[in-house]
Amino acid sequence: MILLETKGARILIVDDETQIRRLLKVALAGHGYEVEEVAAGQEGLNRAALFRPDLVILDLGLPDVGGIEVVRRLREWSKVPVIILSVKEQEEDKVSALDAGADDYVTKPFGMGELLARIRAALRHAAGPGEEPVLEFDDLVVDMAHRHVNVGGTDVRLTPTEYDLVKTFALNAGKVLTHKYLLRTIWGPAYENDTHYLRVYIGQLRRKLESDPSRPRHIITEPGVGYRLL
Repeated sequence: MILLETKGARILIVDDETQIRRLLKVALAGHGYEVEEVAAGQEGLNRAALFRPDLVILDLGLPDVGGIEVVRRLREWSKVPVIILSVKEQEEDKVSALDAGADDYVTKPFGMGELLARIRAALRHAAGPGEEPVLEFDDLVVDMAHRHVNVGGTDVRLTPTEYDLVKTFALNAGKVLTHKYLLRTIWGPAYENDTHYLRVYIGQLRRKLESDPSRPRHIITEPGVGYRLL
């Protein structure tokens, strides 16, 4: 999905590892981003208020305020996209960070190409669709104004619930959506633990939207966490 040029965006790095901060600063500056970096959670919150970043890259294991608490405090006054960059790779760590308000989660060690792609996706999502009611993801087209979905030039018939799922994915393209978030958004708070609903509908959508449902290109599973639309 192409919405805007993201170069020139301001990025704040909050990580206590000096080498990681230096690596990220050099790489991101080389791609045209304006970068500032700090080593602690409270310092990151203070700097976010002054620097007003377009995106935050945040470590979980900070020496003072933990990364999840930083996200919670940040969300009290800001919707800035937050990408967690952490050595913690357990499912519960990922779910906790995403439920606290983080937009994405990348584990260390990481590939710079993948991180840059996640940054671009998060910035596009933050920009929103603007006035354009039609969103395109390669061969998948979602027409918000007319509630139409098209794959490879062919209209796809979706049930109301299937369309609501596709719309939610499209409006959050590139972002990991947790199982609870999807269940709460589509079916309501009473269903947020009924993951079997979600599995059934994701399977149905893949059969309708993917050329090979067993190897999906659009609706990607984040094991134990949720799904994202690419």
